[in-house]
Amino acid sequence: MEESIINQDLMIQALNLQEVDIRSYSPLVLAYIGDAVYELLIRTKVINHGSMQVNKMHKKSAELVKAETQAKLAKLLGEKLTEEEQVVYKRGRNAKSGTMAKHATMIDYRMATGFEALMGYLYLTGQNGRLLGLVHDGLEKIGEL
Repeated sequence: MEESIINQDLMIQALNLQEVDIRSYSPLVLAYIGDAVYELLIRTKVINHGSMQVNKMHKKSAELVKAETQAKLAKLLGEKLTEEEQVVYKRGRNAKSGTMAKHATMIDYRMATGFEALMGYLYLTGQNGRLLGLVHDGLEKIGEL
């Protein structure tokens, strides 16, 4: 297993986590955790530019985590995804959610949910090198690296 963003053995011990079959999670649960993982990566990138007003950091982060940007990343990364990753992405994209982002089209929102589900899947399966590689490639393609 690759080294994790957070040491998974320490996290399991500290939080008393039980082993769970990843296949038992719905795509919306994967998107729920994937949203947090992706946002943490983006916030880490934003604060790395140095100290600035929190409001400015928030605006920059919000621009990179909004549904429209995530949908763009999903489109740009589509050809790089393995067959397994495509299945996870499509399950997330096709999941029926009871909510929708205020400032997103339905298409962008669903694509963003697929992207977040993929991020969550890669994180929960310990494929953090792959997760970081995809985020890097996507941000590079949209001119953010």
